[in-house]
Amino acid sequence: GYMFQQDAVLPWRSVLDNVALGPRFRGVSKAEAKAKAAEWVRIVGLAGFEDYYPHQLSGGMRKRVALAQTLVNEPEIMLMDEPFSALDVQTRQLMQDELLRVWAGTDAAVIFVTHDLEEAIALADRVVVMTASPATVCGDFRVTLERPRNVEEVRLTEEFRDLYREIWETLRDQVEAARTKGATRVA
Repeated sequence: GYMFQQDAVLPWRSVLDNVALGPRFRGVSKAEAKAKAAEWVRIVGLAGFEDYYPHQLSGGMRKRVALAQTLVNEPEIMLMDEPFSALDVQTRQLMQDELLRVWAGTDAAVIFVTHDLEEAIALADRVVVMTASPATVCGDFRVTLERPRNVEEVRLTEEFRDLYREIWETLRDQVEAARTKGATRVA
């Protein structure tokens, strides 16, 4: 499954129909697809909004639809490309907690791309730091924070802060290299 930065909901389809689309494309009957979609709409906290259209939803609600669209297909691997980057800080944190809650009920492996180190540590079991350009691995860190996690609470722990400092030492060099390279291009 793949969850984009921008949600991929179809504006002319309701929440339920957007979530049922994946199973329908896979050949599932309309009734079964809608039943599976209804269950995932409930799981992501959108029960009661099944007949709403994307323009009637907040940004966070649209992200929940996108999450349900991804999970309804029961993927073994979920690729998430900065899915929460466009959200305000509070909604982003709620969606991070929601992802942790919903993901815990699946067997899916998640590859989550983010430029937010706090988000990476709060969500991950492993943080891989890439070089500025060309992209190669320059750091690989295990996250041993206990699960289940609450994003707000885990960020306040000493273990989180220690890990943040350790990863930032590697990441800082890449941020500075990217900044220097950008300044060279402008000059």
